[in-house]
Amino acid sequence: MVDRTPSLPRLFCLVSAADDLALLEDMASVGVDGFQVRDKAATTRELVELTRIVLAAVRPSGAVVVVDDRLDVALATGADGVHLGAEDLAVTDARRLAPDLVVGATCRDAAAVRRAAAEGATYAGFGPVFETASKDSLPSPLGLDAITAAAGVLPLVAIGGITVAGASRARRAGAHGVAVIGAAWRQPDPVAAAKELVAAVC
Repeated sequence: MVDRTPSLPRLFCLVSAADDLALLEDMASVGVDGFQVRDKAATTRELVELTRIVLAAVRPSGAVVVVDDRLDVALATGADGVHLGAEDLAVTDARRLAPDLVVGATCRDAAAVRRAAAEGATYAGFGPVFETASKDSLPSPLGLDAITAAAGVLPLVAIGGITVAGASRARRAGAHGVAVIGAAWRQPDPVAAAKELVAAVC
């Protein structure tokens, strides 16, 4: 497997302004090593401010912070990288503009992973692996076999309906790590939930 960065997180927790940002420092301290800032409703200035809040809270613990969709915001704030979907800036352009940043690419199958690797992506956000209510208009769940079929070209970060048990299964299927929303933020104790997720992906 080509792992383009030794610090690529095993666990990305997606963050929006609606989440309890006061818990970020504690989540990083229990081992969440990646945070993806994703807030579709935010203005550019709001997204910049949110990213800076996340960076201030989690960077002292060594966590990696990437910004969903917005390379400009990642560069403006000094974030570690950007995660790009199919309708966003092309991976090749992001890599040319920011050669040292982590660049993630959303992928749905092995062919897309190979394309992302050729274009210079650091990792593939692969999913949805399971059923999820966190995002509309997603394709049917890919399942664990799809992870196994796509593994070995880029580190895969499995996303979509990931639970603690699902995180362990995704890792066994060949994923480098996982990304979560509900498995952390929708739990009664997000920090305790994060700690369980950390244990599941290690």
